[in-house]
Amino acid sequence: MSQIDINGLLTQMRGLAAQAGGPFAAAGAANVEAPAAGRQDFGALLKQAVGGVEETQRSAGQLATAFERGDPRADLGQVMVALQKADLSFRTMTEVRNKLVDAYKDIMNMPV
Repeated sequence: MSQIDINGLLTQMRGLAAQAGGPFAAAGAANVEAPAAGRQDFGALLKQAVGGVEETQRSAGQLATAFERGDPRADLGQVMVALQKADLSFRTMTEVRNKLVDAYKDIMNMPV
């Protein structure tokens, strides 16, 4: 088994938080709110996230295909890690979608 690079994972999470303009955009930042001028709209952010998941799955598929063809540059460990990243990103996207649908249903069921 390979070790998970926690520092790399935290760096990626902070980068995504910075793109989203979330409260943890900068580690140890005193100001919780980001300036409104630097924020993206939600649709563009969601489209970018889905594009990232699609790219992760595409690269994992290409790496798996290269390994199946016997390409010496495609290591089994790299293939397995890429496939796990693709699976995890897809499951995360699915959970986010489910939470958005639940939030939409809650808002639609609110009495006016």
